Order: sequence, then structure tokens, then C-alpha cells
Amino acid sequence: MNDRIYHVLEYRKIIDMLKDQAASALGKEKTLALKPSSSLEQVNKLQEETDEAAQVLRLKGHIPLGGIFDIKPSIKRTVIGGILNPMECLDIASTIYGGKQLKSFIADMEEPELPILRELTEQIMPLNDLERQIKSCIDDHGHVMDGASDKLRTIRSKIRTNESRIRDRLENFTRTKTKMLSDAIVTIRNDRYVLPVKQEYRGAIGGIVHDQSSSGATLFIEPQAVVDLNNQLSEARAQEKNEIERILRDLSERIAEDEAFLYKNVEVLAEVDFMFARAKLGKLMRASMPKMNDQGYIHMKQARHPLITEDEVVPNDVEIGKEYTSIVITGPNTGGKTVTLKMVGLCTLMAQSGLQIPALDGCELAVFSNVFADIGDEQSIEQSLSTFSSHMTNIVDILKNIDDKTLVLFDELGAGTDPQEGAALAMAILDEVVGRGARIIATTHYPELKAYGYNRKGVINASVEFDIQTLKPTYRLLIGVPGRSNAFEISRRLGLEEDIINTAKSHIGTDSKSVENMIASLEESRRGAERDYEEADRTLAEAEQLKMDLERQWQELDNKREELYKKAEQKAEKAVQKAREEAEAIVSELRSMKNQSGLKEHEWIEARKMLDEAQPDLSKKQQAGTPKAKDTKQQLEAGDEVKLLTLNQKGTILEKVNDKEFLVQAGIMKIKAKQKDLQFIKREQPLVEKPMATVKGSSYHVKTELDLRGERYENALQQLEKYVDDALLAGYPRVSIIHGKGTGALRNGVQDFAKKHSRITNYRSGGMNEGGSGVTVLEF
Repeated sequence: MNDRIYHVLEYRKIIDMLKDQAASALGKEKTLALKPSSSLEQVNKLQEETDEAAQVLRLKGHIPLGGIFDIKPSIKRTVIGGILNPMECLDIASTIYGGKQLKSFIADMEEPELPILRELTEQIMPLNDLERQIKSCIDDHGHVMDGASDKLRTIRSKIRTNESRIRDRLENFTRTKTKMLSDAIVTIRNDRYVLPVKQEYRGAIGGIVHDQSSSGATLFIEPQAVVDLNNQLSEARAQEKNEIERILRDLSERIAEDEAFLYKNVEVLAEVDFMFARAKLGKLMRASMPKMNDQGYIHMKQARHPLITEDEVVPNDVEIGKEYTSIVITGPNTGGKTVTLKMVGLCTLMAQSGLQIPALDGCELAVFSNVFADIGDEQSIEQSLSTFSSHMTNIVDILKNIDDKTLVLFDELGAGTDPQEGAALAMAILDEVVGRGARIIATTHYPELKAYGYNRKGVINASVEFDIQTLKPTYRLLIGVPGRSNAFEISRRLGLEEDIINTAKSHIGTDSKSVENMIASLEESRRGAERDYEEADRTLAEAEQLKMDLERQWQELDNKREELYKKAEQKAEKAVQKAREEAEAIVSELRSMKNQSGLKEHEWIEARKMLDEAQPDLSKKQQAGTPKAKDTKQQLEAGDEVKLLTLNQKGTILEKVNDKEFLVQAGIMKIKAKQKDLQFIKREQPLVEKPMATVKGSSYHVKTELDLRGERYENALQQLEKYVDDALLAGYPRVSIIHGKGTGALRNGVQDFAKKHSRITNYRSGGMNEGGSGVTVLEF
């Protein structure tokens, strides 16, 4: 790129804006050196770097780049043996710390991946020892601390002691010799403590005169009594200075040892600051990352001129490089043609510099080897020969260097000379540039070039819209529509008589009228197309909104249904819980009467199990309601096995209470149930006894459980032994021994018996519904 293009397109103003976004002198230095690259690979790399930094800013809003300084000159001085001052050492420690903070910040980010930033920050060396050594010697204000060395601590203690003794003696003077002093204060001259003595008392005080006031009435005298102490103080201060110099020399040598690491850290920090400066500028401009190509294709959506404030600039769509390689923008002056020209050129330079451009997402720009521009002051009233010559000199230089990798911007091509000759020259220049394959955007107010855009392949006309009603340009770029003269319309709006306007029109040739009518027709067609597009876009937006509303309402309906299911579940749960509590109360009352009733513990356990199983499962929203009895003509009678639909339990009909109710035995409970709540299962057929040989023990009617609670240990084991024999004879696969919890002696006796019995294969404690540890189940 030539330097002239930077001036013409005001590229340096963009660089100044970029410099303000850098956080350190390192970053500012790199921004000032930024220039567009003509390598597609390099440009893509720069754009990816900027995009990564922009992602971090979007997610975190900031980046820790504070406390970073350009320490390269300081490092260089230490390498050649120089001694750094405390502030220079402190800047190095601060930069080391800033590098560690940045490295930690990027490492802690889980999303996004940030491959470039991670690779860069991993190269930062922490250098903790060097930072710690500097911080242990120099405080945050740049002063070497007492703790920097034992010798320095001793020297400064001596200095403080001497200063205290000197002040004590001189303050004694201020108390006893007040009338001899101009002021009763102790002051310093030539780094020595002195007293302000009146001229007439010079001999009375005695000592060394170090200074006098401008009037000569006051002498600053060091009394003889403190001369030796002041000498000792000066000597101590000289020792302090030498010791500080030694400490700084050691620190400088230590810094020189890490020269390579420090230089690398500085390079990485400068690069990261540079990346984030570009990202911050993009955020400031509300810019987006362009896709880059080397095919000369430019497509920008709603692009804005970077140097015009957002409330004033008019966004425009620009496309060039596929169907056409040249755009000729025609129309009157003051219409914004030059702004459009500069916007395309400046955005191209920015993109090739790795900067994002102020346009919508999805824009695409090309990498050009050169960008040339011939842009003058289109607002100038007079165009002199010298101006024309200057423009032509510039155009001649441009024609010497253009090829198919070049973007050329011509403003008011051919202006400054005879209109017919200027138009002919402009068309000839355009033909030459088009023939070389360059991308061209040219502006002109010559009407002859309107036909040029229609007659040349790869060339398209464009114009900047002008509002006849307000007599102002709208600055909207219209691709495919040439600009037309609005002189007659403007004159009519300003009050020029219609006769004069008609006379003027009669002087215009037929061809010119046809062209103007064609342009007017094109403009009207374009406006109609834009209106149709806006209407279609609005209809699409309304349809999408309607779709979103329907989806939201459907979701709300689905959520409401879920909520109703849950409420029904909770209501049913409460009803079942209430029934369970009432049943528990009944069972508890019956349990208290068990001695009179003669019922055993396992019968209560079985009743409790039936209550637990009686709770309906309502967790599934598809669950049907309470099942209804089958529509059957089966007449129920005593002895039938039925299902109680209200409890989801099986039972046996004991008797018919009346036409609609039956007494049903469900486990140990006898329940009155309505016929509609009973579902017939089967009817027991009378058994036909068959002769069979059976060996039965004396207690073949033995139950499946034995209750030993309340029995003495010896009696219980005797009953157990007899019961096991009877159970084996009856052919039971397993039995339950109820021994209760108590002290556990009876349970241990039962289990010891089970271990030793040859026919008992296994034993275990009862389950939750079997009595728990109060029951032992024996398996034969």
C-alpha cells in the first residue's frame, strides 16, 4: 500500500482511535505500527485473533491488562551492566505480576476454546522469585525498604538516632534562645540541621553559617554543639546511599539473568494488548468479523462509515466482484457519493489490518495487493486546469500499477475539463481499468456515463437517493439505478414558473428525456420492490411471532395439565393417608385387645401389609381412574373369590347382607362392600376327594408360624423342636418363629437351634412386613 491512500481515506484516524483502546505503552506501540496486509493467510490470522479477544469481552466484559509497562529499555540496560532505579525495578515486578494475572485469567476460562490466546499466554513465565525479591526490597512507592538488607536496617537506625539527638539539642536552643531566633523552629540547609538566627546575635550563638535570608536579617547557623552530630549524620547518609546502590545493583544483575524470559513476557503481553485493542475498537463501533477472500469479492450488509457518528451515518449495502466488477455512481453533487466511496475503501483497509468493520454479521471483504484512490473535494465550485492536471497525474500513476488484485476508487472521474471531453476520457479510463480485471467504484455527474453502465459487461450503475419532497439527499445507495438530474423538480419546488420549466425541457434532446424517464421508472420499480419486500418481511415476522405464541400457549397448557395431575395426585394422596391413619388407629385399638381376641402377631403384620398395599399408585398422569366392576351378569354368592376395587385387594364373600352389599373377608379384616365395588374372580368348585396315601404327623394341622413370646427359655426351645418336626411332617417349605425383640436371648436361642438342625437349610430375620428382628424365618 502507498502512504497516500492512508491520507486520502483517513486511515490514520482509525489508528488513533485504535491507540486509545490499548491498555499499555506496549500495545500503543504496536497499534501505531499497524498497516494493512496483502496476505490472505496473515489477514485471516489477524481476524481470528481479534475475534477471540471479542469473545472474551462479550463473556467477561474486561481483560486484566493493568500494571503492564514497556520494560524493554530497562532490561537492555541491565544486560550491559547498568543499574536500575527503584521505580524501574518496581515496573518490572508489576509487569511480571500483570503477566501472571493474564495467564491465570485465560487459563480459568472454560468457554470458549480460545486456542490463540491460550497458546500465547502459556508462553508467559511466572518468574515468582524475581518478583518476590524486588517486592521484598522496594515498596509500592518506589522506596528501598529497611528490610532490603541487614546493613541498611542498621544504617537507617543510626540515622534516625542521630536525627533525634540533633533535634533534641536544637529544640533546646529554640526554648532557651527564643529572642535570638527569627523563628523558634529547626530547619535544614545543605542537608544539615540549622537554626534561623537574627543577624545581631550571630556571635552569641556561634557555629557555621550555611545560608542567609534575602534581606540579610536572618542567618541559618549550625551551632557548634551539633556539628559533630551533623557530620555523623552525613556520613551515615553516605553509607545509606552506597548500600542502596549495592542493593539496586544486585537486583539489576538478577533481572539481567532473566533477560530472555522477560523479553518473551513483554512480547506476549504486547501482542495480547494489541489483540484486545482491536476487539475494543470493534465493540465501540458495533462492528463484526468479516469473512475474507482473495477473489476480489466484496459484500457488505448495512455498512457504515467508521468515522461518522452512528446517529448521523446512513448504513448501505454494497456488493461488487461477482456479477459485476465495477460500480459507476452517477447523480448530482452533495448526495453522499464520496462518503460511500471512502467507506468501501476504509473498510477494506481496516479488514486487511485485522480490524472488524461496522456492518452486520455475514459480510465478506477481499484482500487486495493495492488500494488506489483519486478523491478530490467534490464540494468545490470551480475546477481549474491545475486541479484537472493534478487529478490526471494521480490517475496516470494509478494506471501504471493496477492488476486484478487491485481496488480502484475514482471520485468525479473526468471532472475539471470540458464535459464532453471529460466524459469521453472517463469512459476510456474505465475501459482500461476494467480490462485489467481490477475492482472499481467510480463517481461522476456526467449523464453520458449512465449509458456506459448499461452497455458494458461487468459494469453496473448506481446512485444515491434524493428526496424531492425535502430537497435533501437520503444518502441511501441504490445499486442498479443510475442517478438522474432533479433540477426541474427542485426548481419547481422552489417556485420557478412552470412556463420557464417547460421551455427548459424543450431544449433537452429526445435521448436525454428517454434516459430520464427510464431512470424514473427504475426508481419507482425499485421503491415498489422495496415496499413489497418490507411487507413480506413484516408478514413473515408476524407469522413467526404467531408460531412462537402458539408454541408458548401449548407449553403453558401442557404445564397446566401437569399441574392439575399433580394436584389430583396430592388430593388422592391426602385421602389415602387419612384412610391409612384411621385404619392404623383401628389396628392399634385392636392390638391392645389382642390378649382377649387370641390373634397372633403375624396376623397383625399381615393386616398392616394389606394396608400398605392398599395405597393406589397415582404417579403416572396416564393412570386411569378407579377401575369399575366388569359389566357381567355373574351373580355373586358366598364363597366367591372377588377383588375389592376400592382397596385393590382380593377377598372372599362370607355372606350377602342385602341386595346391594356383601360381607367380604380380606385377610383378617371383614369389610362391607357394595356390589359395584366388587369384581368377580372365580368360584371354588366342590372338591372331589380322591383316595391317597398320606403320612400325617400328630400335629399335621400346625400353622405356618409359632409364637414363643412370654415363654421361658427351656420351654420355648422344647416347643420349637416339636413345632419344627410337625412343620417338616406337614411339608412346609418355610415357617416363621415369633420370639419378639426383648433382650435378644430367645432370638439367639432360636437361631442357634437353626444352625444345628440338619433339615434347616437357611434362616433369616423377618422383613419390614414380616415383623422385623422380632421374627426369624426358617427355610427347610
